[in-house]
Amino acid sequence: MQTIVIKRLDASSFEVRVQGSSLTTHIVTVRPEYAEKFNGRNNDTETLVSKSFEFLLEREPNTSILRSFDLSVIARYFPEYERTIASMLDQPA
Repeated sequence: MQTIVIKRLDASSFEVRVQGSSLTTHIVTVRPEYAEKFNGRNNDTETLVSKSFEFLLEREPNTSILRSFDLSVIARYFPEYERTIASMLDQPA
């Protein structure tokens, strides 16, 4: 199992460390209007980032995840992302 640690850097940026077979560090930005699409489900942006990394790690190793990206970019690589993440956020933790 991989460990995900999220640190807020500022209002829209996060450092995400993923410890798998190797440690990777990622800088993720989340535009407020993008987060609002999902945060209306009583989730905070950190939860959105965490669940997004869970989504990514189900599909690829942490070493294949971009080191720096805007969260909305995930949907370009995985068209099912927004539908899946909305469903993941609706589930109890």
